[in-house]
Amino acid sequence: MTARLYCFGESGNAYKAALALELSGLDWTPVYVDFFGGETRTEQYRREVNEMGEVPVLIDGDLRLSQSGAIQAHVSDRAGRFAGAPEDRLEVLRWVLWDNHKLSGQAGMTRFLMNFLAPGKRPQEVIAFMQGRLKATYPVLNEHLKGRDWIVGEGPTNADLSCCGYLFYPEPFGFERAEWPEIDRWLANIEGLPGWKHPYDLMPGSPADRERKETT
Repeated sequence: MTARLYCFGESGNAYKAALALELSGLDWTPVYVDFFGGETRTEQYRREVNEMGEVPVLIDGDLRLSQSGAIQAHVSDRAGRFAGAPEDRLEVLRWVLWDNHKLSGQAGMTRFLMNFLAPGKRPQEVIAFMQGRLKATYPVLNEHLKGRDWIVGEGPTNADLSCCGYLFYPEPFGFERAEWPEIDRWLANIEGLPGWKHPYDLMPGSPADRERKETT
């Protein structure tokens, strides 16, 4: 049975789940969610898809699961990939939680405020504060990656698939890949994995798609 992932291309959290599914080789298909059209805020979406009003959501047989980290764990259980060696599993979880709180949690908000709000509604003081938080976060990952190809262990794990979630997007939010050589090298390792795809190639929906709709 084909698993379905409710997602949209602009979502870095959805990308984490989609990338895990794609690289695992599991049979899955994306289901587009019109986030910017307000779909996740509708009563129907909350009743039928996710009461939290969020993406991603994975439906795999009788299982309905939200939150990217939980979906990644399920993919690991099914495919036997990306969980890390048994002795590394808590370290993988530690980095997934760090990403959710320190990296993706702040990068996602900053990117949204800078790119997806109307220019006159972008709160510059909040953006500056968030960018300051991110500038304190990038060195943690960059320093950790010195002498390492992957965040934990000898191969890619959910720690990598989580932490990279927002770092491939082209929209500006205060991350310049060239400024962080260890992160840049690590991202290239991920890009080199068989089956890797950019978020806008892996999931439906992008700023360009929305622009075309608005002009037709």
